[in-house]
Amino acid sequence: MADFTSGFWSIYISVLTLVGIIACAFLLWSQSTVKINRDADGKTMTTGHEWDEGLEEMNNPMPRWWMWLFYITIVFGLIYLALYPGLGSYAGKLGWASKGQYEEEIKMADAEYGPLFEKFQKTDLKLLAADPQAHAMGERLFLTYCSQCHGSDARGNKGYPNLTDSDWLYGGEPETIKTTLLKGRNGIMPPMGAALGGEKEIDHVAHYVASLSNSSADPIKVAFGKEKFAACATCHGADGKGNPALGAPNLTDKTWLYGGSIATISETIRGGRNNVMPAFGEFLGDAKVHLLAAYVWSMSNKPAASTEQK
Repeated sequence: MADFTSGFWSIYISVLTLVGIIACAFLLWSQSTVKINRDADGKTMTTGHEWDEGLEEMNNPMPRWWMWLFYITIVFGLIYLALYPGLGSYAGKLGWASKGQYEEEIKMADAEYGPLFEKFQKTDLKLLAADPQAHAMGERLFLTYCSQCHGSDARGNKGYPNLTDSDWLYGGEPETIKTTLLKGRNGIMPPMGAALGGEKEIDHVAHYVASLSNSSADPIKVAFGKEKFAACATCHGADGKGNPALGAPNLTDKTWLYGGSIATISETIRGGRNNVMPAFGEFLGDAKVHLLAAYVWSMSNKPAASTEQK
């Protein structure tokens, strides 16, 4: 990557930009000198192109007003490149930068909304979930940063948890949800094919796992799979009810992250799964995460009546 950050590329881009503008100006000038050509009889000469039995293309220059519009755009482009960044690493006479503008807008937003966020940050998450204003702000945060994976209705998709039910991989308490948002999660289901012994054993365990939630399964394969399930019990527990401390899902309900068919369960056992929930703590900050956590908790719970916070 060092080749793309050297001074050569700045010069290269600057030269290409300026040569392009100069070439446009030269093309305009060359066309400005073209005059209307007429033959000896005074008839306007054509380019020789003819369509539809008599429709000819004249060899006339563009209208002057149109030419001057192009000249104005060239002058505007040169002035813009002198004042603002556009020629490689040249920062422009005004010293403007998109990063600087962004930081200035953030400062203005913090000055305006900072006190409100601070008030909400001191409010208990369950009480905050019942506040209409906080709920609306949390919803906007969710739609902006979370809906891409969990959906605008928060019902998730294959590989992305449904946030509107009561099934939680790491626990559904407000503070646990906030921790998830602040620090992220990395849930790993290791490939178990080799540990179980092969495809036949994978199939047996898949039938046993399906039977734990009363799904359709072959009783003979269930019997064989129960013994092999011991290799999975370390994370999911001997009863298959999972372990929130590890993010190991409960296998006895009918809530499936990737699907509950025998084929999908076998696929999970064979190849494992690796899910990443990104951390938002550094990006959003604690105050916004606090609001977002209250909103996420409210989607699967009924917040108590709001009380005025002094």
